[in-house]
Amino acid sequence: MINLIDRLSTGHFLSYDELHRLIEHRNEEIADYLFERARQVRILHYGHDVYMRGLIEFTNYCRNDCYYCGIRKSNCNADRYRLTKDQILDCCAAGYKLGFRTFVLQGGEDGYYTDENIADMVSSIKSNHPDCAVTLSLGERSYESYKMFYEAGADRYLLRHETANEDHYSKLHPPVLLLKNRKQCLYNLKEIGYQVGCGFMVGSPFQTTDCIVDDLMFIKELRPHMVGIGPFIPHKDTPFADKTSGTLELTLFLLGIIRLMLPGVLLPSTTALGTIHPKGRELGILAGANVVMPNLSPTDVRDKYLLYDNKICTGDEAAECRKCLEHRMESIGYKLVVSRGDCKYI
Repeated sequence: MINLIDRLSTGHFLSYDELHRLIEHRNEEIADYLFERARQVRILHYGHDVYMRGLIEFTNYCRNDCYYCGIRKSNCNADRYRLTKDQILDCCAAGYKLGFRTFVLQGGEDGYYTDENIADMVSSIKSNHPDCAVTLSLGERSYESYKMFYEAGADRYLLRHETANEDHYSKLHPPVLLLKNRKQCLYNLKEIGYQVGCGFMVGSPFQTTDCIVDDLMFIKELRPHMVGIGPFIPHKDTPFADKTSGTLELTLFLLGIIRLMLPGVLLPSTTALGTIHPKGRELGILAGANVVMPNLSPTDVRDKYLLYDNKICTGDEAAECRKCLEHRMESIGYKLVVSRGDCKYI
């Protein structure tokens, strides 16, 4: 297995069977070697810098009914909310003072916000903070919608593909949602000119090693600027309430593989990692990640945007989140930086 890691770290992509073998035969010794090589590659491209993204979860309404998601439309227990444009701009202003230079507007697929509404918000943020990047994470939209947001000033778009295996996708989503449409959105975003992020859940129900390798092969084909992966964590008000969470161990291993596959990629150490382990985000950075995403949403709505149970930091003020993460990163020899944090390749 060591030779497979060495090949990955020197720019040689592994075949389907080789990736499958590496994942299936991983152990602690192999993982430690993978993380060492992943850190070397990450430091070569990004040094010890960790980029901050200010996350603004502005609506938890969603038209979709994904079986794993706590804000699915069928969840009658969800306490729904929407932020106004002024509230969003206030979040950005507060974040800017704290050193954030990327703002991520994330929400369910909520038809209340028209394309014009979104474009106006993006334009206003860019006008107020021209040195900042705006990232959108709003799900599946038309080519024309994506183009309007881009022309308004949006720089990046995050759209997790969730799984690149068609059969697996059908087990996680209702029939109206199709993997081919999800993938087409990602290709549309790249064509328009966005810095594009995809990603998947680790340990989601019915996931096999074959599914994971399909994900890695799709990521290699797409060549995104960002890849967001995190462990599946069940939500009590979904059909998957009794399913087992994904593991820290496999998530970290896949972070290491992705860093070697795409050396310059932006790779978050997610809140979900911090939810399943007290030092999950630190371990993610040490496995090759280089991005963290503190929450800038108003504290009175944070515990309402629950995609999964037991989410951390729902009661913290933005300044508390930033200071906490700063100490956590410094404890492992890394540092949060004031930067847009753009991808260094593609």
